[in-house]
Amino acid sequence: MENNNKAKIKIVKDGPYIVSGNVPLSEKTITPKGKGYVFKEGRELPQSEVYSLCRCGKSKNKPFCDGSHEKADFIGTETASKDKYKDRAELIQGQNLDLLDDYRCARARFCHREDGDAWELTENSGNPKNKEEAIHAAKDCPSGRLVAVEKSGKAIEPEYEPSIEIIQDPEKRVSSGIFVKGYIPIESADGTLYETRNRLMLCRCGKSRNHPFCDAEHIRIKFKD
Repeated sequence: MENNNKAKIKIVKDGPYIVSGNVPLSEKTITPKGKGYVFKEGRELPQSEVYSLCRCGKSKNKPFCDGSHEKADFIGTETASKDKYKDRAELIQGQNLDLLDDYRCARARFCHREDGDAWELTENSGNPKNKEEAIHAAKDCPSGRLVAVEKSGKAIEPEYEPSIEIIQDPEKRVSSGIFVKGYIPIESADGTLYETRNRLMLCRCGKSRNHPFCDAEHIRIKFKD
């Protein structure tokens, strides 16, 4: 089900993400649990009908923009494909479940479960427990890289209300990307729209090679807010 309210993210050329439509903003922390991971609540963040989120990684008021992109001469040229997910993704076939994978990875690691990763579990999805775990592994992927697909062709998605989460990753000693949930439209700096998706991760360290989406460069550069 797609979002039909006024929520929207507008990308400013070489500038911030402008979020409008009273989108709830929170912070979440990637936390190990067994061999997998869960999100735990982080600090409370101010709420507003319209707010600007830092995209360059230089703001002194993260996650909000403070104009530092201008002083830093930030170049935020968007390089990501606007092709639809299903046209970009590889179909991986399993015993009783399939998996779509477009390789846009934020290294959030939710694809790992107690009994294996999303790919292994899909391959061995003839076992009902493995199938259930594979579905969870795909649904919990915040970047939207993975989508579990029933053999009937039905994609399995979590039910999310429009919201934005600033992600922290203390296990890696870094700050992660911006988790966008619930089919919030994203407008490019050139005025065109990216495909509206239920879940995706936006870059906020300024170093992604696939702007505006997170590609886990925050780990390599040890980005911290």
